[in-house]
Amino acid sequence: MTPSVPRRLRTAVLISGRGSNMMALVNAAQQSDYPADIRLVISNKPEAEGLRRADAAGVKALAIDHKDFETREAFERELDAALNDHNIEFVACAGFMRVLTNWFVARWDSRLINIHPSLLPKYKGLHTHRRALEAGDTVAGASVHWVVSEVDGGSVIDHETVNITPQDTEDSLMERVLARELILYPRALATAAKDVLARQL
Repeated sequence: MTPSVPRRLRTAVLISGRGSNMMALVNAAQQSDYPADIRLVISNKPEAEGLRRADAAGVKALAIDHKDFETREAFERELDAALNDHNIEFVACAGFMRVLTNWFVARWDSRLINIHPSLLPKYKGLHTHRRALEAGDTVAGASVHWVVSEVDGGSVIDHETVNITPQDTEDSLMERVLARELILYPRALATAAKDVLARQL
């Protein structure tokens, strides 16, 4: 009798740029025992480098240009339709530079996560590294959280920290935090996926 294969959550990754965190997730999901199966990558920017990287890795890659839609919700309805067309169960935002509406957040409630380059609840929104340096913080980092209607306001799943040095600039801190993000996000997605799968039992 052959052993049963563990069920994996059919997952999409939303991106807007080069897809560094997306590729970390794709690489982690190549392990058969990883609880999320990256089936789809969608970018709101057709020129995003991450689309080419996903395609080269054998993952279906789609562009849905938000500029083609008159409203934010109209774009998200097209995004939601694409996710459903590909039987997606779970969504991970990875450098997806769009604030999601309450409509989309409600549609994907408890099945939607995001990575943010700060130690939440500190520094929600933009320019996190600059704000940490200006505040004189000694520690920065990144957080993965559940997405709720409040921007960057959902409960934190996991985080990684980086010590700030006197020599740090905004760019150097960003690069060092990104290096920790690539470790953090695969771990946090695994935690979140296992939580969703457990809820389905």
